[in-house]
Amino acid sequence: MEVMEEGEESRNPDEKLRPLLGDTPIPEKPPKTPVQKAIRKTFKSTAYLANLLPTGSVLAFQLLSPVFTNEGRCETISRSMTLVLVAICGVSCLLVCFTDSFRDERGKVRYGLATFRGLWVIDGSATIPPELAVVYRVRFIDFVHALLSILVFAAVALFDQNVVKCFYPTPSKETKELLIGLPVGIGVICSMLFIVFPTKRHGVGFPLSAH
Repeated sequence: MEVMEEGEESRNPDEKLRPLLGDTPIPEKPPKTPVQKAIRKTFKSTAYLANLLPTGSVLAFQLLSPVFTNEGRCETISRSMTLVLVAICGVSCLLVCFTDSFRDERGKVRYGLATFRGLWVIDGSATIPPELAVVYRVRFIDFVHALLSILVFAAVALFDQNVVKCFYPTPSKETKELLIGLPVGIGVICSMLFIVFPTKRHGVGFPLSAH
């Protein structure tokens, strides 16, 4: 007569182990409503378009927008403050397109404003040789990028529900469709143009170059 030792597992081939949750049905995710899908697409589009703009301007707008708009419940003063905020951030996006950076002889990053003659160093603590400054002068592509940046920032502002509710608290059906479709169209077209007409500048708020 065999005696099974204590702790020895049963070797019965008919005995099968079953997982504890094997018979528990996995709950299905509830289908998303059209509003939830639109909100999700809005956040994705906003994040993508923000990569095309200087980080400082976008960050300032996203931080101050809920405060200035009173979370979409605007009055006369709040609406005026929001309009000033949008204008200032838009102008900053435009001006930053004409900035560039370089590394001086010590390897420190210096920022300057592109002009028709070259690059004007903002802090004035470093000088750049005239033959090198010519490389940074203003070109036609800079004006193209400035215009595209204004349009992209306008799309980002239209994606902000606080701003939309501030200026259009009770939009009509046609206006609502326009507010949804217009920024998407602007974002797609401007993104394509940014790819077709790239810039070599590394201005304020953009990634620095290795050189």
